Amino acid sequence: MSKSLKRVRAALGGEESEIRETAEAKTAQQAAAELGVERDQIAKSIIFQGQNSGEALLFITAGGNQVCPTKAATLAREPLLRAEAALVRAQTGFAIGGVAPIAHISAIRSFFDTRLMDFATVWAAAGTPRHVFSMAPARLLQKSGAQLSDFILENTQM
Repeated sequence: MSKSLKRVRAALGGEESEIRETAEAKTAQQAAAELGVERDQIAKSIIFQGQNSGEALLFITAGGNQVCPTKAATLAREPLLRAEAALVRAQTGFAIGGVAPIAHISAIRSFFDTRLMDFATVWAAAGTPRHVFSMAPARLLQKSGAQLSDFILENTQM
């Protein structure tokens, strides 16, 4: 078991959650199909870098949604850049493709898509590209320390 998966498992502790190994899903649609859930039940971890602060910022987004750069920058209170892989690894402890919304190695400002609250259960990366975990969205919001926010690009449902 990878160190990243172990860290997520430890962060889940006694939580009501299931961890599953999957085929490496490159998209939320692929993950949803494999899990037998709706695409928006996949909680994507999208990382940006603050242009002024240099810090990573996490946007936990429903699978069919995209982050609106303008709304995200307003929430962050600074312009945002695409985060480089080294920054993501250094600040979260996870590699791109397996970034979990919890169990980061350092505190990270996080924002949570309101669409995720429409479901009883959502699924998120568990620290590797092949592992996911389930959780009630209200609990994931709490455990992630994220702020429930509107940062979605309108009309992005694909």
